[in-house]
Amino acid sequence: MSLGYKPDADNAEVSSNLEPSTEVYAVHGADPEVQAYGMAKYSRSALSMRESLAEINDQKAEKFLNTFYFQYGHRSIADLAHIAFAIERLSILAATIAVDEPRWDGQERSTRYQDFQKSGYYVPDFGDDASARVLYRETVDHLFAEYRHFSEEMFGYLQERTRKPAEMKQEAYERTLRARAFDISRYLLPLATNTSLGQIVSARTLENQVSRLLSHPHTEVRRLGELLRRAAQEPAYDVSHAKAWALLDEIAHESPEMAGRAGEFLMRPVRVAPTLMKYAEPNAYEIETRRELNAAAKELLTGVAIEPAPTVDLLDGDPLEVELAATLLYQYSHHPYRQIRDVVTALPEAQRREIIDLGLRHRGRYDEVSRTFCAGQQFRFDILMDIGGFRDMHRHRRCVQIVQDYTTAHGYDEPVEIESAGLAERYQAAMERARDTAAQLAAREAAEAEQQSQYVIPLAFRKRTLFKMDLAEAVYISELRTGVAGHFSYRNVAYAMYEAVAQRYPSLAKYFRVTDVREPVDLLKR
Repeated sequence: MSLGYKPDADNAEVSSNLEPSTEVYAVHGADPEVQAYGMAKYSRSALSMRESLAEINDQKAEKFLNTFYFQYGHRSIADLAHIAFAIERLSILAATIAVDEPRWDGQERSTRYQDFQKSGYYVPDFGDDASARVLYRETVDHLFAEYRHFSEEMFGYLQERTRKPAEMKQEAYERTLRARAFDISRYLLPLATNTSLGQIVSARTLENQVSRLLSHPHTEVRRLGELLRRAAQEPAYDVSHAKAWALLDEIAHESPEMAGRAGEFLMRPVRVAPTLMKYAEPNAYEIETRRELNAAAKELLTGVAIEPAPTVDLLDGDPLEVELAATLLYQYSHHPYRQIRDVVTALPEAQRREIIDLGLRHRGRYDEVSRTFCAGQQFRFDILMDIGGFRDMHRHRRCVQIVQDYTTAHGYDEPVEIESAGLAERYQAAMERARDTAAQLAAREAAEAEQQSQYVIPLAFRKRTLFKMDLAEAVYISELRTGVAGHFSYRNVAYAMYEAVAQRYPSLAKYFRVTDVREPVDLLKR
């Protein structure tokens, strides 16, 4: 097919006679803030990167960032400094909040490939309430004991029903089936379970993350924000120090003076973002908006019974103001989106606009508009699924996610294998014990009673999240997450997403390369 374009023959001939002038090279060894300064200078200087980095020192970088980042608000500069962090021994609850950043890159400990029996768990500060602390510990200890029991029972159950192929090594066979067993036993892990994660983020994402964590209702999460801020300002862990010390010892035998000079360079402390992090603080916009919208949601929805809803609900299009007001209330309730939308639609127009105003009235000079205002996507899925499966779906960053809080109000999922193995009664007893403990802890008259109660909720309990996306992301999630190697929970959700789109747009169904989750699965296929 001709587009009617004809290249200029003369220009083409001239270009072919020129030597390539483009140069590309990787940069390594510059501190994150120095590298950000060097890259930012492209817009303010004709120097090459090599020339810029050669003339920059820490003091120049700090002065530049103080001027352009903080005084002039050129926040894109912080996108040029990328930093790796290890965050270890935090609860699963805190981890899901920490990674809730659209521009976040990282990995968390997998409940499939790691045994969480020895991970330990987070214990909130119950102050003088010894009975609450005892109740909490006894319940979490019981859940961990059941996790151990179910891990072994389900491994044995799967072994009995899955023959090892002759060509498969015994080690690989057992490893694969243990992963499948963990897929089931993870439902018993409470949100208090310790995990670890690694992240590589830009300094701007880090600042947003720290500010958001410092503004959170959970004590553990606020503490995590403080630790991240401190880690960015204190000397970083240097993986090369041990080898550097050994090299310095060798140099010292020949020349102590040279070893001293080499040590000043090789062993100098590197602080990854001391300037960019020094003003990260709790966000008044987020704190005040949460307080007022939480009150508005309670005023409109308290006493309104939560209506039944499907696991995956592909929503209809709404007028923009209705979508904004409904989404703002959604994150502070446990109701389905459709139910909240009906409440919002019935309100006078002035009251809907008042709800929208609550989402913006406290916005400061440099505050980004909150994620709730990312509206107008064609595909909006209100998804109700188990917490463990949500953690997997939560990794999809190319869509907007509006997350409701953890609760026992929606009940829990029970894998079919548990009943087949004769463990249903024991499983249900563990879930009901956790539900009762959560209710007792939440009913206390303590500052963070509701937050503290959430830690005993097992991953089996369901939570609701609003996913907004374009068609490409709907195709991507449906295809990726229906694969046979995936966890059965998110496989079912992803397939339901595909079915919802196919029902509404039949002509598009053939473009989804999904795996039918109704087909039998070879448990040994990874």
